[in-house]
Amino acid sequence: MFRARTSGRFPAALVAGAFMLSACGGADAAGGPTTSNTVSAGARSITYAYEQEFHSYNNNTAAENAMRNAGPLQRVLTGFWFYGERGAITPDTDFGTYRKTSDDPLTVEYTISDRAVWSDGTPIDCDDVLLWWGFKSGKIKGFSTSGTVGVEDTRLPACDKGDKKFSLVYDRPFADWAAGGPGATELLPAHVVERQGGLSEEEFIAAIKATDARKLEKSVKFFNNGWVSEIALPPAELIPSSGPYKLSKMDAGQSLTLVANDRWWGAPAATPTIIERFITLDEQAQALHNREVQIIEPQPGPDVLNQLKALEGVRVNITDQYTYEHLDFNVDSSPFKDRRLRAAFAKCVPRQLIVDNLIKPVVPDARPLEIRNVAPFQDNAAAVIAAAGGAGVHGRQDIKGARALVAKAGKTGVQVKIGYQTPNPRRTVEVQLIIDACNKAGFQVVDKGSEDFFGTVMPANGYDVALFAWSASSLISGWASTYTTPTKCDGENKGNNNGCYSSRKVDRLIGKLNATVDPAAQNPIIGEIEKELWADVATIPLFQHPGLSAWDEAIRNVVPNPAQSTITWNMDRWSRS
Repeated sequence: MFRARTSGRFPAALVAGAFMLSACGGADAAGGPTTSNTVSAGARSITYAYEQEFHSYNNNTAAENAMRNAGPLQRVLTGFWFYGERGAITPDTDFGTYRKTSDDPLTVEYTISDRAVWSDGTPIDCDDVLLWWGFKSGKIKGFSTSGTVGVEDTRLPACDKGDKKFSLVYDRPFADWAAGGPGATELLPAHVVERQGGLSEEEFIAAIKATDARKLEKSVKFFNNGWVSEIALPPAELIPSSGPYKLSKMDAGQSLTLVANDRWWGAPAATPTIIERFITLDEQAQALHNREVQIIEPQPGPDVLNQLKALEGVRVNITDQYTYEHLDFNVDSSPFKDRRLRAAFAKCVPRQLIVDNLIKPVVPDARPLEIRNVAPFQDNAAAVIAAAGGAGVHGRQDIKGARALVAKAGKTGVQVKIGYQTPNPRRTVEVQLIIDACNKAGFQVVDKGSEDFFGTVMPANGYDVALFAWSASSLISGWASTYTTPTKCDGENKGNNNGCYSSRKVDRLIGKLNATVDPAAQNPIIGEIEKELWADVATIPLFQHPGLSAWDEAIRNVVPNPAQSTITWNMDRWSRS
């Protein structure tokens, strides 16, 4: 699950059979493409807007698992599969092929294309796979990862230097095996990590096979932190591409430029240059009107929808999306360690009012969410809701009941800091509605929105309750790391479980679910998990995001995607008519 730490997904937290998070922007980048340059470039460039600044070439760590990173990397770092049209798990046959060869034990055989090379000419092979397994399995101490779901149950891939073939052998069944191997944005260049760790390829492979954390210490340190882009991109030799585009330039606070990868072995990118402009949500519609950008995917709201509908020569699209809005408690170091206060807060949050004011003007039949882990438009939603206790039984507003719980806990007047990424006009309104309601229940709620909430505040648990969105998918295992007990409550070890919620019963149920292959048998288990999450008041689901996007009608092959891959999933096919 990517942290659609969306500020306006999609973190977003985006990537990874996982969930993901999404604020900067404005003027043209110094030395970068101005509006006139973008337009005059004609068919040679297309510019799209995103509200958060790109921050890392590696979106697989707990700290960087966010849509601000995963979005532009969709066609830079390829793998065996990706979230394709309508969010479907789609094999990437340019990269390679895979097939299940056994059910007992579950075995999946993978073959990397003989033509697959990094943009610096280095073959993509065994050491890249072992790097992926090293951080994704959780079996080598030190690697930061956003989640290990499924991979922790696999044996070490049996491959050697230069090998293009390997198998994943599972110790138990895994329902999402089709997305169990390295997918888009997950496979990173081992040869870079080897050099930065002072190891030869042979030494690196041997250390991974021996799970020798001491030998890998420098390599792991680079993997966790060495690809972060604070002001500019890392040197080109550190960020090679395995897809149709490669990262070219970042102008801090302004834009990220991607150019066609001349070593890409598949169909060439339709447009040589793609530019991501960092533009705040409240400025994106105007930027599209001015044709500073040609594509936007803002968070939906009545104001921005009305702005977009008034634009000429623009196509507006509203669709279902796996992203959902929620409140997450810090149960590690805040007043919400006390379940009674979590229950009180759940009673006072005006979920229906939030939906009525902010979502129904876009989607008239929108309702507050009953569950977290199945979207309302999925076929099994009704079955899971029934298994979780039935519609309408959770999260009703009850100010009187909330006030009684706060008093019983002896915490009347307790301060509650709500953290979220700013600027975000819609979320600011959400927070004000919560303040107005919950202060009547005995809380003293404070708006603590900040421009670097996802960068520094959330990793350090510097909040009492966090307001953001998860960008998800149809995978049943995608959200597991969000509710699985973390090994340690810090930015490197808590995965997607930001507030460090822990329930051994939920842990067992998640393990059972992930090993349940029959879809019909999954629904009662998901329902039981949801029932436990409500009983613990682990989080408060608010509403499902409707997907809102808009683009210049002269741009072809723009296909919105409901999954965490977002609209950029096929950017290599974008072109001008």
